[in-house]
Amino acid sequence: MATFLLEVGTEELPADFVDEALEQWRSRIPKSLADHSLSPEAMEYYGTPRRLAVLIRGLPDRQPDQEEDVKGPPAQAAFKDGQPTRAAEGFAQKQGVEVSTLEIRPTDKGDFVFVRKTIIGQPIADILKTLVPDWITGLEGRRFMRWADGELRFPRPIRWLVTLLDGKVLPLELVNGMQGCRSDRTSQGHRVLHPEPIAVPNAAAYPDTLSTAFVQVDPAQRQIVIEQQIQAAATQVNGVAVVNPDLLREVTNLVEYPSPVVGKFDPEFLELPPEVITTEMESHQRYFPVLKQTGSDELLPYFITISNGDPKKARIIAEGNERVIRARLSDGKFFFDADRAAPLESYLPKLESVTFQQDLGSVRAKVDRICTIADQITHQLQSPIPNPQSPISNPQSPISNPNRTHIQRAALLCKADLVTQMVGEFPELQGVMGQKYALAGGEPDAVADAIFEHYLPRGAQDKLPETLTGQVVGLADRLDTLVSIFGLGMVPSGSSDPFALRRAANAIVNITWFANLPINLSQLLEQVTADFAQSFLSVMKPNLDELRQQLREFFLQRIRTLLQEDRNIDYDLVNAVLGENDPEYTQRALVDLLDVRDRALFLQSIRDSGTLATIYATVNRASRLAAQGPLDTVQLNPAKVIQPKLFQKSSEQAFFDALKQLHNQMQGQQEYQKLVDALSQIAPTVANFFDGADSVLVMDPDPDIKQNRLNLLGVLRNHARVLADFGAIVKS
Repeated sequence: MATFLLEVGTEELPADFVDEALEQWRSRIPKSLADHSLSPEAMEYYGTPRRLAVLIRGLPDRQPDQEEDVKGPPAQAAFKDGQPTRAAEGFAQKQGVEVSTLEIRPTDKGDFVFVRKTIIGQPIADILKTLVPDWITGLEGRRFMRWADGELRFPRPIRWLVTLLDGKVLPLELVNGMQGCRSDRTSQGHRVLHPEPIAVPNAAAYPDTLSTAFVQVDPAQRQIVIEQQIQAAATQVNGVAVVNPDLLREVTNLVEYPSPVVGKFDPEFLELPPEVITTEMESHQRYFPVLKQTGSDELLPYFITISNGDPKKARIIAEGNERVIRARLSDGKFFFDADRAAPLESYLPKLESVTFQQDLGSVRAKVDRICTIADQITHQLQSPIPNPQSPISNPQSPISNPNRTHIQRAALLCKADLVTQMVGEFPELQGVMGQKYALAGGEPDAVADAIFEHYLPRGAQDKLPETLTGQVVGLADRLDTLVSIFGLGMVPSGSSDPFALRRAANAIVNITWFANLPINLSQLLEQVTADFAQSFLSVMKPNLDELRQQLREFFLQRIRTLLQEDRNIDYDLVNAVLGENDPEYTQRALVDLLDVRDRALFLQSIRDSGTLATIYATVNRASRLAAQGPLDTVQLNPAKVIQPKLFQKSSEQAFFDALKQLHNQMQGQQEYQKLVDALSQIAPTVANFFDGADSVLVMDPDPDIKQNRLNLLGVLRNHARVLADFGAIVKS
């Protein structure tokens, strides 16, 4: 068995591309080998700022031989009266076989001539010569460029190429635009610690050989070493390092031979908000901050950086970084002091000069829209609207006394910090600085906290806003963005979502679920889209009805995704609560987001417990037959639609009595466990109606009797529909 090494040496690569490239190779290289009937024993992927490499162990010396059936002409054209024709002879000659080896086999299109050929496997070296260039040129990513006058596109110039099959060089040439890059066994060590070239004796020796040249090629191992170094360095100053996972991954791909460097800054800078210091260190300098102790938010005047230079020069490296951080923090202190000199509200006029979107005007105009929507949400929270699509009217309880003044103040000030000097320098501190400046200006805590919280969640793993004021302003901000961008016809498609509209819609649903907010999303969409149409009719692309439909469908898709992926609800149960092309269910879901969540979770729980299986057959059979009758889907009172005088069997009376009991138990309530318990109790009665000794023929020749029996089933179906569309549920 053979071992193959490919190393692509480059100028320093972008840190994010190293991970992206190796991930692409993990997907593509095994597949390309499998396509050639090659299954290696192991594959190891390596990457540093200056190289990408793959080490493939356990390759056969050559491909296995393959048997292949080749289809020829139709049998009637190949043979006449049992003798081969020119068609048969030509086919045999082309395939390099005797006519006597041809076989006649039946196919869907009649009998055809076939020949079975043995394809001799190619030597592994020949196959790799074909595959390796594709592995390199097939990589994709951002910032790909052509270098000099060549056609090869790569993030950085390719400087060397190592291709070893065991101990022999596999000759390849890669034309990279500046020169023909011929493969050999010569790699490059660490740029500072081992500037001389280094020869790799054989493929299997690659990691150890590079290690002697001060290059740790395994990124996973390098990351472990870096994290250990960071924490060990922090203990030197009696602290604990803050290790941001994203920063750790980035730093791992910025160094080949990591060594920790501890630096310090003037303690007076600790008067700055810790978020400013941490952001400066992590986002701009790739430093790791140091806390006083685990769980504390008190910073120490130290930082840790990972050097790719000579560890013996650590003190010189530290001093250079200390000069940089001192200058950066001095700027931060100046911005912080200057920004606080004026109240946050004084920055509002400057928002007029900041464009939200070309056709939508300034951020100041957006703030006015946020204030309007926040007030609409506040009104809903004070008096939730019943769900007219729900057969049982049971509105959510109102929120007790939402502070309308705080909500309006936070909505007005939520974007003011965007034009401060600090946020201009550090955009990632939007909201954070708004909170600080609001407090410094004497705003209530609730207003200041909401300015920060309205941006939450900022990503998939971020926390959600915890205050009602922050939740309302956050919902209003996102609703305005969604309606406005959709109103311009800029609907997300595929992976393109420049305004992060999917994330915005997810946040609206998640915040509502997290805080149990009784909002009517359907009504909010009606109001906000109407206001948008009134203000932006000249640039509005879809008409009002189309805009509303697009937004409804968009939110329903986000609800579906969140239920399935975040709440682990089975797909058919999600269909059952959202309805399959059933406008009653879709509208009901948008009117009451809490109810659709609760019904989905409840359905999953009774499936997991086995309860759903006990009522499924009864309800599903009744629902299928009831669909053939005229009864609407909201009638729950059997006394209004069923005539006992038309009963011919005792099973009909028993069914009717059971429905009356069910209706009396559930009247005016939306308790799903109670409903399922009642459906379980009625199941034997319905089974007797269908199949018992006193069973009936539902489709009776008498139209009145037939409709009466269908109404019995329709009322049962309607009670079940309060929970879900059982027709959408797949039998377990």
